Amino acid sequence: MKKAQIILASASPRRRELLDQIGIAYEVWPVDIDETPNRNEAPADYARRIAAEKSAACHRLALHQDLPVLAADTAVVLNGRIMGKPKDKEDALAMLRQLSGQTHQVLSAVSLRGRLHGEALSVTEVTFRSISEREMLTYWATSEPADKAGSYAIQGLGSVFVQSIAGSFSGVVGLPLFETAELLLQQGIQVLHE
Repeated sequence: MKKAQIILASASPRRRELLDQIGIAYEVWPVDIDETPNRNEAPADYARRIAAEKSAACHRLALHQDLPVLAADTAVVLNGRIMGKPKDKEDALAMLRQLSGQTHQVLSAVSLRGRLHGEALSVTEVTFRSISEREMLTYWATSEPADKAGSYAIQGLGSVFVQSIAGSFSGVVGLPLFETAELLLQQGIQVLHE
C-alpha cells in the first residue's frame, strides 16, 4: 500500500474516489465545523472560507503528521443564493423545482495547507432541462438527493437532468482535479508519475 501523501479533511466518498482517480494516497481525517453562511456573505467567499476553515481545523489536529492537509467545499448557487443539502423531501423538491430548466453555478473551493497554504476556486455552469414533478418524486425515492447540495448528484442518477455543463465535472462532483493537482504540485507532490 502506498504511503499517505496528504491528509483529506473530509469524509466524502466522492472526494476519496477523485483522489484515487489521480493516484494520490491519503489518510482521512474529517473535521466538523459550523458551515452556516455569514450574513451577506457572497457564495464564492463562503466556499473559500469553509474550505480554509476545514483545512485549518484539520491541520491543527494533524501537526505531528507532517503531511499537507487538503479540504474542499462545494456550493450549488442559483441567482446568487446558496442551495445546501435538503432538510427533508419538501426542501429537496423545492430545490429541484427551482433548478428545473435553469442554469446554476457550482462553486468548489480547495484549500491545501502544508509548508505553503494554497487555495483555488472552480466555477462551473450547469444547465438543467425541465424536470417533471413525477421525475422529481421518483428521484427523491432513490434517496440519492437526500445528502447532496442542491439535491442532486451529477455523477449519479441526477445526471439525466443535466443538459449541459461548462467547466469542471470533477468540481461539480466535489473536488476540482485541475485546481487540486496545481496545488499539490506547489507542495512538491507529483500527480503523474513516470
